Amino acid sequence: MKVLGIDDNADINLLLGTVLTASGHEFTSATDGKEGIKLIKQNAYDVVLLDLAMPEFSGFDVLEALRKDGLIEKHKIVLLTASSITDEEINELLKTGVRSYLRKPLDIEVFVERVEQVHRGQ
Repeated sequence: MKVLGIDDNADINLLLGTVLTASGHEFTSATDGKEGIKLIKQNAYDVVLLDLAMPEFSGFDVLEALRKDGLIEKHKIVLLTASSITDEEINELLKTGVRSYLRKPLDIEVFVERVEQVHRGQ
C-alpha cells in the first residue's frame, strides 16, 4: 500500500513513516498542504493521511482544493487532528468524501489498523 502523509510536523511524518514501513507499506511525506496537493496530482496513493491544523495552507485548504479539482472522491483520505475540532465538524467532513479520522496523539496499533481498513474500503 502506498501512503502519503501531509503534516507540517517532521517528527509526526517520521513516526508515521517508520510505523507504516515496518508494517510493509510505502510512505511518502509532505510538510505542507501545497506540497501534498502537488504529490497527489503526480502520484497514485492508496491512502492520504491529512493533518488539519497546518500553517498557511491547512488540511481544510487541501480538502477544498481537491474538491475543486474533482480529486477528493478519487482518494481515500484519513484526517489526523490534534485540534479542538468537534464531532459535528468531523461528521460534516466525512460527508465530503473523507473516509476516516484519528485524533492525535495516535495509538499506533489503532492507527495502522485504521489505515489498512480504509485501504480495504471498510
